[in-house]
Amino acid sequence: MITVMPRIAIAVKDFEAALATFRDQMGMHVLDFSPETVPSLGAHVGMCQPAGGSNIELMAPSNPDEPLSQALQKFLDRRGEGIYAMMLESADPNTEAEILLEKGVKVLPLMRGAGGRDIHPSSTHGVLIRIYPDGSVTQPETPSSASPHYTGIQKVLIATHDASLAADLYANGLGLAADSPQIDAGRGVLTCVVHPPKGGVIELISPIDSSQETAHELQSFLNENGEGIYALELDADGDAPQHDFRIFGTRFLISK
Repeated sequence: MITVMPRIAIAVKDFEAALATFRDQMGMHVLDFSPETVPSLGAHVGMCQPAGGSNIELMAPSNPDEPLSQALQKFLDRRGEGIYAMMLESADPNTEAEILLEKGVKVLPLMRGAGGRDIHPSSTHGVLIRIYPDGSVTQPETPSSASPHYTGIQKVLIATHDASLAADLYANGLGLAADSPQIDAGRGVLTCVVHPPKGGVIELISPIDSSQETAHELQSFLNENGEGIYALELDADGDAPQHDFRIFGTRFLISK
């Protein structure tokens, strides 16, 4: 059983610059796990842990001899900086992996040195999903926050060709609670909201009327990138400078 969506990982080229951006410019509580992860995994890992929602994980390759570093470098070479993976948690990832395999979900063998099981993006509409054991990272009770006080990820928007088809996978395959797909005429999309037990929510979204701005943007994303995570939504206070922005290849939508 999936218990939480604790974080979304972003692959970056300049790890120190990414840490500084989220810590100093966005005012988030940020921890650098590199002293542990570079020797054990061959990769830099940092965790942005604002209050509420899901965390933002920053990852960068370090040791080309290690599988995780190789995977990150391959992603950066092919796609450039951007959203790398969605992390989920389960009490027993290996047991969860066996259940998913029986349902026809493409779960990969355990990567050397990894603490979680990967689900291939071909099974999840373009999203690499990694299932970790519960409590894989400790969340601070009162994380520091500076203006404009961004929250954690409130919503992950996944662009799909057919939100109904994707909803079946996330609901019946992964076992997550999901609303019925609905047409949002104002945005020109078909949408379905998926609710992990904890963390932010997932919106599966597909364009149906490209004359609407949102649908047009989604169709352009699908044409260029294929299915996958389109944007991350955060909340912020009234001092947030703009409603959305793009950094490190990742689009952030801001609600107030």
